[in-house]
Amino acid sequence: MPEEELRALALRHGLTVSGARPSLPRYVRQLWARRHFVTAFATARLTAQYSQAKLGQLWQVMTPLLNATVYYFIFGVLMNTRAQVPDFVPFLVTGVFIWTFTANSLMAGTRAISGNLGLVRALHFPRASLPVALALQQLQQLVFSLAALVVILLGFGITPGASWLLAVPALALQALFNTGLSLVLARVAARTPDVAQLMPFVLRTWMYASGVMFSLNHVLAGRDLPHALVLALQYNPAALYIDLMRFALVDSFTAAQLPPHVWAAAAAWALAASVGGFIWFWQAEETYGRG
Repeated sequence: MPEEELRALALRHGLTVSGARPSLPRYVRQLWARRHFVTAFATARLTAQYSQAKLGQLWQVMTPLLNATVYYFIFGVLMNTRAQVPDFVPFLVTGVFIWTFTANSLMAGTRAISGNLGLVRALHFPRASLPVALALQQLQQLVFSLAALVVILLGFGITPGASWLLAVPALALQALFNTGLSLVLARVAARTPDVAQLMPFVLRTWMYASGVMFSLNHVLAGRDLPHALVLALQYNPAALYIDLMRFALVDSFTAAQLPPHVWAAAAAWALAASVGGFIWFWQAEETYGRG
């Protein structure tokens, strides 16, 4: 029997293509139905992450703190950046913690599919569950680490205020952005695993362009740079989320140091990344774990 007739016969009797991509609304419903798996998977990964280390979960806090210490010595002491930035330690530590959230989320996204091929090939479930769960794991880790950040801020004379409440929407927007970009990288790395090897270099470059260790305003001030480059640095999404958290938590970081319409820009990045990333990942749903 010709292939066309076989296909027509199968369709008449309700047979469908194995592993076919569902419609987008149905895919969203399937993902929502597995929300408990997503949260359980994220929590289990978080618990197991440092299970073999003697200090265990303390590494969630110690890793960004050690990075901040190195950056303080290089940029704050050797390059004397601290002379240009009030409350330099709170400024630096906030930037490192928030940047680490994005960097770890994206690195986890590159391994979401390629690092779980056994699960992908053995079970039928929305593949978006994996990058979403890993992004949620990084958010859980950040929440755990924020306790240490608060202690550091208080230790350096930063007093809690109403502005601290702005940290909640800022982190929510950053989490959406991270998740969307993780979905993009999960699809790319599923077909090209070498992306995971390239990402550390990309992230290191992005970090230096995001003002993690220094004030972008001081760097840009007085320089005759193309206006497009200045806008690209100011509205770099990582820099926006870092600056919003600094504005929320650090008293000396004022609204004058934020670019115009910063909340609208941060929301636009979050919406574009989360919606666009989700749809782009869904479009390749039937290819994951094959080949």
